[in-house]
Amino acid sequence: MNPVFDSIADGLAESGYAVADQFLSQQEVESIQQAGGFKADSEFKKAGIGNKQSLQIQEGIRGDYIKWLDRNDAPESVRVYLQRLDELIQYLNRALFLSLKDFEVHMTVYPIGSFYKRHLDQFKKDDHRKLSVILYLNNDWQDSHGGQLRMYLPGQTKDFLPLAGRLVIFRSDEIEHEVLPATRERLSITGWVLDRLAELKHI
Repeated sequence: MNPVFDSIADGLAESGYAVADQFLSQQEVESIQQAGGFKADSEFKKAGIGNKQSLQIQEGIRGDYIKWLDRNDAPESVRVYLQRLDELIQYLNRALFLSLKDFEVHMTVYPIGSFYKRHLDQFKKDDHRKLSVILYLNNDWQDSHGGQLRMYLPGQTKDFLPLAGRLVIFRSDEIEHEVLPATRERLSITGWVLDRLAELKHI
């Protein structure tokens, strides 16, 4: 029994989303930060809208920068998270009778003031993204910093701060969401759990 995994499975089954604080410990978060993967370099690309066939850069919709991760080349500190994500996927397959097979993830940096307007994560012509999963890596985040993830749920909205170690997971095909502007740089590892094997090559 894993109470954190149990809680995530219950949330997904009942509401289509779940939030798990301290999915990674503060020490594990700091290990990822210290690995240097978020330092600005040529590997970070301006994020676009759409998949490979229809990718467009639209700064009026989203303003983040991303770097795709290959689990074989990722720093050891990041692989700790990827291994835990693997374990969670296997648990969800057993608990919820899903057929999840793999995931794809990238490091994400939102510069100060940037945002991502309301959207769904599942593409219209590609329905293989089943669950969206975000791990936040922001120490000492306060309400006044902004940068919330806003979910549009039936009859209401809910906001979640990007707190260090917090995991947010939700149905990619059902829950529209947006990222609100922040007064600080905002870091995360963002990804999607798939019902097929992930492609190694990304744009």
